[in-house]
Amino acid sequence: MTTRKRYAQIGLGGRHVMFRDAVLKDFTETSEMVAMCDNNKGRLDLSLKQIREEFDIELPGYSADDFEKMIAETKPDCIIVTTRDNVHHEYICRAMELGCDVITEKPMTIDEQKCRQILEVQRKTGKNCKVTFNYRYSPPRSQIKEMLMDGVIGEVLSVDFQWMLNTSHGADYFRRWHRNKVNSGGLMVHKATHHFDLVNWWLSTVPQSVYASGHRRFYTPKTGDRYGLTNRSERCHDCPDAEKCRFRLDMAGNDSQRHLYLECEQYDGYHRDQCVFSDKIDIEDSMNVVVNYENGAKMAYSLNAFNPWEGYVISFNGTKGRIEHKCQETVYTNADGSVPGEIEKEGTWTRIFPHWQVPYEIELWTGTGGHGGGDPVMLADIFDAENQEADKFLRAADQRSGAYSILTGIAANHSMAEGRPVQIDELVQDIGMPDYPAMPTDEAPLPMPQEEAKEASTKE
Repeated sequence: MTTRKRYAQIGLGGRHVMFRDAVLKDFTETSEMVAMCDNNKGRLDLSLKQIREEFDIELPGYSADDFEKMIAETKPDCIIVTTRDNVHHEYICRAMELGCDVITEKPMTIDEQKCRQILEVQRKTGKNCKVTFNYRYSPPRSQIKEMLMDGVIGEVLSVDFQWMLNTSHGADYFRRWHRNKVNSGGLMVHKATHHFDLVNWWLSTVPQSVYASGHRRFYTPKTGDRYGLTNRSERCHDCPDAEKCRFRLDMAGNDSQRHLYLECEQYDGYHRDQCVFSDKIDIEDSMNVVVNYENGAKMAYSLNAFNPWEGYVISFNGTKGRIEHKCQETVYTNADGSVPGEIEKEGTWTRIFPHWQVPYEIELWTGTGGHGGGDPVMLADIFDAENQEADKFLRAADQRSGAYSILTGIAANHSMAEGRPVQIDELVQDIGMPDYPAMPTDEAPLPMPQEEAKEASTKE
């Protein structure tokens, strides 16, 4: 009989349900939830109530101040960390010091000091630290990885990557605690950690240096005035301009957000629906980044948070051709009850442009569930790893991948503030190379088809 692994979870906001329900419903043969923990009594009570009603299980609940007490009394094997980003390191490190493995939401943390602390504690304790990069597991993104591993376009020399957040999901980062860098590291860390990790993993390399520029020009008081929202308040719930504002978040009209946030304000004073045009915001809404990688590749990356559609366009330029991939995602806001990051099939495609050959479009791998079908695959890999097939893509990520994903964004923050390129090893050293699959190198032969070459020469 398989011994079930014991889990406790801290941080019971919008993202916690995916992990909680996976343990309580989908992987009961391998996993057991033994406790829940949060700094907001309302959200703690709500989660415990949902567990009772949906799963007929009584679990103990603990205040965040009693985190160590929870571990002592319930003896979990692993802690699931889904708190606000800037306190991830506190619970990751203390859990490992107390003998627990850790599963943490991305980003692993938000600055280089906290990153160094996590790496040092992990080395000292030898405990496992998993970082949940669900985009790696999404079928279309895994398909890109297979093509790159197979050398379809040879060795990748450069990447062009544009990520678009729309005026629903994108605006949501300017309503919540993410709007201040002290909490989230800004979008360069909180959001782009996904994107930077994808490129690290796709190319099987790590960043070496970063240069960035950025600003906030859309989510500003001036933009609010230009929309005619001149009588706005600091939050949507009591805003005189709410009825005419397309950026309004109506928590009272959404059951999930009402229970999770509006009805829990009394415990900590946190307002989930702050005005996106507030002068209290200090994160950028438009950013451009150039990254140099250890394998010699380069990337030009941009992130904009006020677009009419959500998703990305990426191109890989290789020694044998080019891959172009576009992915469009459905509209949602965090914790609104819909599936986050679901792919719109009509707006998603991958095309191959080989040298001297006819371009072609491939049939996409598809899946269902959050983050383009990545969430269910990732959860199975986390909570039922022994029953999964060997993963040739090596999608599971630990603290090394977690560190390199955030350090691109952390370096970008320094670069924007200081106006200079930033070397990754200025920030953190001795991380170790993550486990990545082998990739084609420039030693592979590059045969030139003679007929096509002759035809190309004639046309010139």
